[in-house]
Amino acid sequence: MIRPPRRRARRAAFAAATMATLVAAGIPAPAPLGIGDRLYPHLGNPGYDVLEYDIAFDYSGSNSRPLQAVTSIDARTTAPLDGFNLDFARGRVRSVEVNGKPARFRSVGEDLAVTPADPVSAGAPLRVNVAHTSDPGTGADGGWVRTRDGLAMASQPDAAHRVFPCNDHPADKARFTFRVAAPKDLTVVAGGLPLSREQGERTTTWVYRTAHPMATELAQVSIGRSAVLRRSGPHGLPVRDVVPAVHRERLEPWLAKTPGQISWMERKVGPYPFETYGLLIADAQTGFELETQTLSLFERGLFTDPRFPAPYVESVMVHELAHQWFGNSVSPARWSDLWLSEGHATWYEALYAHETGSVSLTERMRLAYGKSDGWRTAGGPPAAPQPPDPGKKISIFRPVVYDGGALVLYALRQRIGAAAFDRLERAWVARHRHGNGSTADFIALASQVTRQDQSAFLRSWLYGATTPPMPGHPDWKADRAVARDASPAPHQAGRAVRAGRKAGR
Repeated sequence: MIRPPRRRARRAAFAAATMATLVAAGIPAPAPLGIGDRLYPHLGNPGYDVLEYDIAFDYSGSNSRPLQAVTSIDARTTAPLDGFNLDFARGRVRSVEVNGKPARFRSVGEDLAVTPADPVSAGAPLRVNVAHTSDPGTGADGGWVRTRDGLAMASQPDAAHRVFPCNDHPADKARFTFRVAAPKDLTVVAGGLPLSREQGERTTTWVYRTAHPMATELAQVSIGRSAVLRRSGPHGLPVRDVVPAVHRERLEPWLAKTPGQISWMERKVGPYPFETYGLLIADAQTGFELETQTLSLFERGLFTDPRFPAPYVESVMVHELAHQWFGNSVSPARWSDLWLSEGHATWYEALYAHETGSVSLTERMRLAYGKSDGWRTAGGPPAAPQPPDPGKKISIFRPVVYDGGALVLYALRQRIGAAAFDRLERAWVARHRHGNGSTADFIALASQVTRQDQSAFLRSWLYGATTPPMPGHPDWKADRAVARDASPAPHQAGRAVRAGRKAGR
C-alpha cells in the first residue's frame, strides 16, 4: 500500500526534528559506514551478518516507473547494536521495522541509517523489514537495466543497493528469495529455481529461491516478454535460458552450446557448483556481459551483430560460465581480490579458445606480457588495483585484472607445471566453495599444493610495479609505453567493437 503524501511529509518532518534533537544533545548524527574495503570504503556495513533476503517487487508494466517493494532481511548481529546501516540509494523508504517494531531511519549518502526501538545484543537474530520503492532510473550507473520489454539487473560492483536495501559487499553472502508480481502477459525469471507461480485477475506472482549463498552484486531478476528454453546439462543439470520471445529461433543455436561448455569446465575444475545455469539474453545495449549467479546476463547484440566472430562469442560465453566457479561460488573477500575472479574467467576463456583451435594460448599470453607493464602503470598491479576513477565506479575493471590476472596464472603454471596447476585450481574451488577467497588464501594454497613456498614468486607477480620475467620465455619483453592500450583478446574485431560500446557507457 502506498503511503499518502501528507503522511510521508509528516514522517520526514518528524525524522528531521528527531535528528535536530540528537545533534543538540551531543549525540552524533548517522554517517555512511563501510567495512573498510580499500576500493569502495562505504560499501558493506559492520555489526551484522545477513543470512537471508526476501525481496518482493510489484511491477506495473512500465520500466520507467518505480516499483513498489518490500525487502526483508534475516541476519545475526556480530556486535551489540544501538543502530546500524544498510546500503540503499535511488528509492524512497516508507517504513522500517526491526524485530517486529517500528524503527527510526534516515538516508545518509548511499546508506540507510536505522535506529531500532530496542538495542540488539551481540549474536542475536536481527529481522529487518523495509517498505520502499525501487527506481529503474536511467540504469547508467548500474542496478536495473531497462530492456525493450521490461527490466533486468546489472549490479556489479556496487549497484545492488540501487535496487534493494542490503549489505552490498561480496564478503557478506546470503540466500535470496524473490517474489515478483507482474502483468499476466509478462514472464518473470530470477536466479535460483522456481518455487511457485500464482495467477491473479490481472497479475501473476512468481517466486524463486537460490539454493546457495550469493553476493548481492550477482542477484538477477528478469521481467519481459520472454521465452524460457529448457534443456539438460551434465548429470541432469537443469539448463534454463531466458530470451526475447521474438528471437528464440535465431538464438537457439548459440544456446545449444552451453551444456558442452559446462562439461568442458567440469573437466577442468570439477562439478558445476549451483542448482541451475543458463543465459539471460536481454534486448538492450549494455556493452558488457555479467555473471549473475545461475543466470548470466548477455546483451542480444553479442549473438546477432555480424561483427562478432563466432569463436569470440563462444569465448565470452565461457568467460561468464567460468565465473560461476570463480567469482560466484568463490567470491572475492575484498574488491582488491577481483583478479581472482576476472583473471580466472579470462584464463579459461583463453584456454577454451586455444583448445577449440581459434587462438594460441601462448600467443595470447605473449601479447599480454608485452602490454602488462603499461597496464600496471595505468591501473596498478593485479592484486592492488588503483581505486576507481572519480564518478566511474566500474573503472576498476581494467585490463590488468583480466588478461593481467590470467598472465599471473600462466606464469604460475609455467613455474609449477600443468598437473600441479590443475590440482591447485580444483583445490581452490573446493576449499572455498560457496564462500570467499583472498589473494593471501590463494598464495597459501599454491604453496600447500606444490609443497614449496610460492609467496615470493606470486607476490612479485601480483604486487610488483613491473612485470617479472616469464618462466620458460626469457625472450618476452614488456613495453611500459602502452599504458592505456586495450586488453588483448581472442578475437580483436569482437573486442574492439565492445570496447567502443563500453567507452560510450
